[in-house]
Amino acid sequence: MDNIQTIGLLAGGSWASGINVYMTVTILGLSQRFGWIELPGSLDTLGHPLVITAAIVLTVIEFVADKVPYVDSVWDSVHTFIRPVGGALIGYLAASELAAPLQTVVTLAAGTVALDSHLTKATSRAVINASPEPVTNTTASVVEDVSVIGAFYLIATHPLVITILVILFILFSIWFLKTMFRFVRKIFAPRKSDQTQEREQVPQNENI
Repeated sequence: MDNIQTIGLLAGGSWASGINVYMTVTILGLSQRFGWIELPGSLDTLGHPLVITAAIVLTVIEFVADKVPYVDSVWDSVHTFIRPVGGALIGYLAASELAAPLQTVVTLAAGTVALDSHLTKATSRAVINASPEPVTNTTASVVEDVSVIGAFYLIATHPLVITILVILFILFSIWFLKTMFRFVRKIFAPRKSDQTQEREQVPQNENI
């Protein structure tokens, strides 16, 4: 595997881990077993039947949980720790043949990309859950599943394209998360009128 393919795998695999880490591990494991994608470093460990079986079972569970409104948000909250660690592990295994300092850098970078895609997904799904109807939620989940599969198709066929797309996604996510943070802060911030009333009540209480 050349450098471009390796970078594409790391970028796309890390991003996909933040969306659905179990499906990512499943695809990587099956890729090793059937030779769909040449895996660098020690990623061939994911091709072990036990790993593939466990990943498939967890993929099915997530497939169901991720399409139920509010349940998906709880699931995302729990996976705030799991998905980034999964992405970091992929980077660690992929860079196992590199020097320790470089392997550490790759591991941290992969975990950061996975965290970024996870936070973007979790935030967007929380916004979608503001709508009571389940259709939008289910549609978003299916689109995410398809995007993970599409990412691995690009990893296998156009690694440079998936690398560029991940970079563009990160740039978009920075804007998106900042916008959502300001929106949420605005909602929960005390209103000026409420603050004014509190200030007006203080002197009255003191006079009493």
